[in-house]
Amino acid sequence: MRYKVFIYILLLALVSSCGQYEKVLKSTDYQYKYKKAVEYYNDGDFIRAATILDQVYDVFRGTVKADTVAYYRAESYYHQNDYIMASHYFEELANTFPNSVYEEESSFMTGYCYYKLSPRPSLDQEYTFKAVNTLTLFLINHPSTTRVDEANRIILDMREKLVEKSFLNAKLYFDLGDYKSAIIALRNSLGDFPNTEHREELMFLILKSSYLLAEHSVESKKLERYQSTVDEYYSFIGEFPEGEYADEAKDIYKDSMKSLGQEVN
Repeated sequence: MRYKVFIYILLLALVSSCGQYEKVLKSTDYQYKYKKAVEYYNDGDFIRAATILDQVYDVFRGTVKADTVAYYRAESYYHQNDYIMASHYFEELANTFPNSVYEEESSFMTGYCYYKLSPRPSLDQEYTFKAVNTLTLFLINHPSTTRVDEANRIILDMREKLVEKSFLNAKLYFDLGDYKSAIIALRNSLGDFPNTEHREELMFLILKSSYLLAEHSVESKKLERYQSTVDEYYSFIGEFPEGEYADEAKDIYKDSMKSLGQEVN
């Protein structure tokens, strides 16, 4: 019996809450709607808060509350984990109200939302690039911000993801057997991220791609490409003489020299 009474009271409260919310949505008293939106926000009801703030945003445009309404709206979407809409509204706030007390926070949160949208390295990294660029600009514009360490940590994390993405993209050409494209992609990856933790493997894959390209070339191009392989060997072994791939690199070198008519002990 007590359980039924509890359910009844709960349903009654829910119906009452829904009725009040419908009343707010239909109201033409925008100060009242704004007040209720803030109440919903403070209660953690971010869906209702966002819906009401969407309704009143244009009404408050040009008033002293405009940036506050914009901030609560962006925050409401952020707390729903809707980072696409949140980033849009935070960026809009920062650009529209450059003198607002919310400008610094909104500029940071724009980049932070992009960070939350950044996927694993194997996927498209559009939001990763946006996070890096937005937070870098944030640090330039706000050199005294208390968010320096946090922003730098995120930028470093995102750059490491871009390094990994670059490596995976370059290695894919090698795995597919497209050695000519692999050499270009691997070199581009090294050029973009010369201090990458994958440097040794990238340089070895350039060497091996050069060798396999020579092996599968027409006779008229073999000598030139075996010579390029030898050149790549010297670049690799000069930097990683005791590396993980040193023995295999030496075998490639010997076979390439043999193909050039020169024996190596």
